[in-house]
Amino acid sequence: MPETIPTSSTRASLTRLSKSQFIAELVLALVLTRLPFVNVPFVWLETFFHELSHGIATILTGGMVSYIELFPNGAGVCHSQGGWVVAIGFAGYFGASLWGYLLFNLATWARGIRLSFALLSGLVLVSILFWARDLLTMAIMGTLAILFVLPLKLSHSRVLTSVLRIVALMVLLNSLSSPTVLLGMGDRGDAAMLANATLIPAWIWVMAWLAISVTLLYRCWKRVVAGTSAA
Repeated sequence: MPETIPTSSTRASLTRLSKSQFIAELVLALVLTRLPFVNVPFVWLETFFHELSHGIATILTGGMVSYIELFPNGAGVCHSQGGWVVAIGFAGYFGASLWGYLLFNLATWARGIRLSFALLSGLVLVSILFWARDLLTMAIMGTLAILFVLPLKLSHSRVLTSVLRIVALMVLLNSLSSPTVLLGMGDRGDAAMLANATLIPAWIWVMAWLAISVTLLYRCWKRVVAGTSAA
């Protein structure tokens, strides 16, 4: 059969569809992050990435992670010793944004959906093994692990791919809104810790995290635009 060459109107339709789908998923992600109870697992996920990033930065800068605690309200703590306090303090919100961006990229790659869920479930299981000490943290991490293991047999599902993109966008949106809470926490939180360590005001650190989240969200949009243009 002769190859069908898309017309300009067809290409425009495909571009509009892809862009509109991204916008629809972004709006849905925004709504879900604001729904009580429904948003809880996704808040846990963002917190897990936040504390995991603290832990990775600690190890990379010569420190040691004792354990990670997660709480039902979405809070978390990474207990550690040693390491470079600036890298550790900055890594939490930065890492959460980066994980969200990585997930989105995997969800727009044909073979990335299975890899992404395998990676997520592996990260959670390793964290349970090495860094979870209390039953509540184990239960929260275990819930996340189950959510990530279940879709592995549905790796070719378009719906699942869309769900992963929405989850990634929710992580990015949560990492965009979470640092703003630090502005009202006085001498508590990562921004205050960084301000004490560097003499750079806490609000500058908050603005840096916000700028990173916005930039990565914009890069997600550009990835969609580039993909539809190539099509």
